[in-house]
Amino acid sequence: MRTLESVMIEHRFFHGLEDELTRAIAGCGKQVRFETGQYLYRQGDPADTFYIIRRGSVGLEMRGPQGNMMFNTEHPGGVLNAAWIVPPYRCSTDARALETTVAVALNGKCLRDKCEADHHLGYELMKRFVPVLVDRLTHARFQTLDVYGAGMA
Repeated sequence: MRTLESVMIEHRFFHGLEDELTRAIAGCGKQVRFETGQYLYRQGDPADTFYIIRRGSVGLEMRGPQGNMMFNTEHPGGVLNAAWIVPPYRCSTDARALETTVAVALNGKCLRDKCEADHHLGYELMKRFVPVLVDRLTHARFQTLDVYGAGMA
């Protein structure tokens, strides 16, 4: 049976991370499984967990006046719920399994405490999350242009 640490070392999000830091992060994690249609989290929920997808896919949805709109799909290698690292630690989207999904769930409070104690760990995680956030914003912007851009001069 593979350890959580060995699973994380192979994940692209943790590529190049020092072994000691990987062990510290793995100490806050567990493996989880979601069935098709099950929500990993909902908008407004406490952002106490972030997820590293190992198998399956997850749709990120925003609530709108006409219901939920999926603006991004994450696949193996993807990272979900960066809100765990930014106050007020609330989920800003819904995340729903589009098929059976296996992930590593990392406890945000546990990681925040470790990042406060070890700023090097915090910096390494920030370096990995900032590109994720920029990518998410870009996807959301393009989705908005697709939805509201038609008919604009």
